[in-house]
Amino acid sequence: MAEPLVPLGEFVATHGLDGWLRLNPFNPNSDTLSPGLAVCLEKLGGRSIHEIESSKPHKKQFLIKLRGVDHIDGAQRHIGATLLVDETALAALAAGQYYQYQVIGFQVVDVDGRVIGTVVSTLSTAGGGLYVVRGPTKEHLIPAVKEIIEKVDFAAMKLVINPPDGLLDL
Repeated sequence: MAEPLVPLGEFVATHGLDGWLRLNPFNPNSDTLSPGLAVCLEKLGGRSIHEIESSKPHKKQFLIKLRGVDHIDGAQRHIGATLLVDETALAALAAGQYYQYQVIGFQVVDVDGRVIGTVVSTLSTAGGGLYVVRGPTKEHLIPAVKEIIEKVDFAAMKLVINPPDGLLDL
């Protein structure tokens, strides 16, 4: 698999006895996880390549069956692994849209130009996506919503935010 690899979720449990795994997706609306897709599993610094045999939504998770993993014993060793895919496997986006992982490393400033910090990761929650922004003295969780994100400048690698009162004090 070619770099860059994009994390799509984390395996959190097995499902049944036939080798199925439960995946907590970072994007529950993803349609990337289709049969035949080559995926990389990363756990404790090690990586292994697999192929998705089958995939289906299950509540707020996905059930994933990896080719060659046909028993619960084989599936258990993948619990805690992050599932990654080649960036080219992601669906093309419309103009003005972006994947959240693409802003990791961007500087975050407010509408007045005050530097808040740098996006170090993203979190997927039931309430929506969050940017984890590391500032000089603390970390901030910034909701990834258009009401707060004023501008995403890919050329300058910068996010401009308009935080509501108190957000940066949390």
